Amino acid sequence: MNSLEFRCCVTDKSAALPHFWEHTVGSGHAPLALRADWQQQMRQCHDELGFRHVRFHDLLSDDMGTLMDEQDRLRFSFFNADQICDFLVSIGMKPFIELSFMPSTLSSGTTTVFHYAANVTPPKDYAMWAALITKLVTHWVERYGIDEVGTWFFEVWNEPNLEAFWTGTQADYFKLYSFTAQAIKAVDNRLRVGGPATARNEWITEFLDFCEKNNIPADFVSTHHYPTDALGSVEEDTETELANSQRSILREWAQDTHRKARGKPLYYTEWSSSSNPRDHLHDEPYAAAVIIKTMMEARGLVNGYSYWTFSDIFEENYMPATAFQGGFGLLTLQGVPKPAYRAFEMLHRLGVNELPVDGMHETVDVWVVRNGDLLTVLITNYALPKHPIGTESIEVHLKGLLSPRDVSMERIDDSHANAKRLWIEMGQPALPTKRQVEQLKVASQIIRKQLPWTYDAETLHLEIVMPPQAIAAVTVEMVTERTKGDAQS
Repeated sequence: MNSLEFRCCVTDKSAALPHFWEHTVGSGHAPLALRADWQQQMRQCHDELGFRHVRFHDLLSDDMGTLMDEQDRLRFSFFNADQICDFLVSIGMKPFIELSFMPSTLSSGTTTVFHYAANVTPPKDYAMWAALITKLVTHWVERYGIDEVGTWFFEVWNEPNLEAFWTGTQADYFKLYSFTAQAIKAVDNRLRVGGPATARNEWITEFLDFCEKNNIPADFVSTHHYPTDALGSVEEDTETELANSQRSILREWAQDTHRKARGKPLYYTEWSSSSNPRDHLHDEPYAAAVIIKTMMEARGLVNGYSYWTFSDIFEENYMPATAFQGGFGLLTLQGVPKPAYRAFEMLHRLGVNELPVDGMHETVDVWVVRNGDLLTVLITNYALPKHPIGTESIEVHLKGLLSPRDVSMERIDDSHANAKRLWIEMGQPALPTKRQVEQLKVASQIIRKQLPWTYDAETLHLEIVMPPQAIAAVTVEMVTERTKGDAQS
């Protein structure tokens, strides 16, 4: 097997690598955030993966009891919303508020989406909608203080460019945005509001044109995309659908949207390896490789990149009842980390200084990131389903450092950090026992092992074999001029 060569000089100028992927993570239906298991998993993701905000649908729904009509008198109740915000603040997180969907009391129609019947019609009275927003936001500022709420984000609606989520026109959405943004800013100008929260990177230019022409505030741009977007509706056979997609298509779309955003902060408030809510690839190492490649290619383009979703505790169509059922989550219902979870764990441990790397290959990518005296060499061997890919032998040459103190490697692939493989060997129990769950959690763990290396002429030479759809993270503890004396003593 011929080796692929990649080279990096560790004394070259680095580029800043902010952990934008940790800004926000997605959830599902807002009432789920009142569950104890949802909260336990959210706390774990915050502590281990560094997520700082969480976004979910339907905060204003009848299920949350936000607004009800009782004998022709409006009754506001923010108790359930407060319980969610109280929890998030208590663990050091913040909500990324998606202002949706329409309380039936204000709705202009009866069209709904999802099994929990979220109303997706415009308000029958935009002034009444604005009054709800004013009352809610004022309440939160009084409860948590402007210094806290000023760090939250207010996003108007969800995917209004899709008929499933908005029965009105584009002009109707812009009217909704106008009333909402002005209501929020009237409470306090320091509060952040944005949109258009569209699917498929759409309406960005039209949205900003509208805001500029009408002097409507827009503090940030938000949108969504999935690699299956260009394919229309996704069928059950996601692998066949993805085979017709394009490698690095999300980077190309993000580059285009970044240009359209006119210098405003850009937040992708939904993305995943596919838009199919029951895609077996979400549970497998393939999804982890997509995450690493997508995040490392988005540097300099986005301010936030919110993975959809952090947990399989998710009920758009129904609540699932199987441990590995292809759900969007990083964690299964029972809290077993999938390979995708471990990918974010690897990313979380990265430094914030990315070094340039020489070398190219059709399926292999290599990044080098520095964190003080530590270097991480991050490698993926990834291809879209049904595209050519094979096991590759990689050589990485790191020039410009003194003899390393330690070199170790972590892997995510079919044989490493892949709990689903053990679950299949167990006979695919729909609801694993407590003992089986513990075994699956152990199987999901990333194992660090020493990696052989050679060194000459201030260059470290590494050799790594990469199977298909795999990730490797090589950590090099360097001896630098600052630590040389310690190494010699």
